[in-house]
Amino acid sequence: MERPSWVPGGVDIDQPSVARVYDYYLGGSHNFEADRLFAAKVMAAVPDMRWVITENRAFLRRAVRFMLDAGIDQFVDLGSGIPTVGNVHEVVASANPSGKVVYVDHDPVAIAHSRAILRDDPNTMVVAGDLRSPKHVLDHPDLRRLVDLDRPVGVLLNAVLHFVPDDDEAGGIVSELADTVAEGSFIGISHASADEMADGAQRTESLYNQSVAAMAMRTHAEVRALFGDLDLVEPGVVKIPMWRPESPDDLDAMSERYPGYAGVARIG
Repeated sequence: MERPSWVPGGVDIDQPSVARVYDYYLGGSHNFEADRLFAAKVMAAVPDMRWVITENRAFLRRAVRFMLDAGIDQFVDLGSGIPTVGNVHEVVASANPSGKVVYVDHDPVAIAHSRAILRDDPNTMVVAGDLRSPKHVLDHPDLRRLVDLDRPVGVLLNAVLHFVPDDDEAGGIVSELADTVAEGSFIGISHASADEMADGAQRTESLYNQSVAAMAMRTHAEVRALFGDLDLVEPGVVKIPMWRPESPDDLDAMSERYPGYAGVARIG
């Protein structure tokens, strides 16, 4: 395909990326043909993939609202992808117009699009960084200009730790974040699992490993272990649709089959 003029130099538009494939699942327009072709393969393996992604995004919004209700007014979203409709900054602004949000990603196209989308929003910042180096990310001067790490912050790891296959490294990221942020902060995690929809989930893992990025589904126990000794808020680590649903009507027979878990922990 013809290379769009806005694509940063060095980006291979024929190679699918995690952020752009996710954008496509959500019905966004910030993706390329390679991303759509890859997503079609995943959706053939998991026909409910759009539902899976939509539910995960709904958890993100619920987690942010929970943290807002707990007094958090600044957020860091690690591995944020492209902040399309219904993302963190919109949820925060609806409850607290002066709330601050920093999006962090390492995908140059996600960074370019995010900056274009948010360029007129003084309460948001987009930082290029790798969540595998959490202290380095949190020390970024742009992040520090917007977020005061001496005060409680909401840290979001939404559908991203399954792209850190090594258990010790993934758990270490959470532990390092918890050690760096102030007491009273929160960490929210959502994570893919093959405990349900096993065949489709395992095929998805294989597709990502072959073409996009190293990926590791984790069991409920393994996702719970990522939190270490942190104090989980109720209801703990549960299927993503079951984490504090807004209404009992939001749950149905499909909720029990959801291929992923989520939880939120308070620091200190």
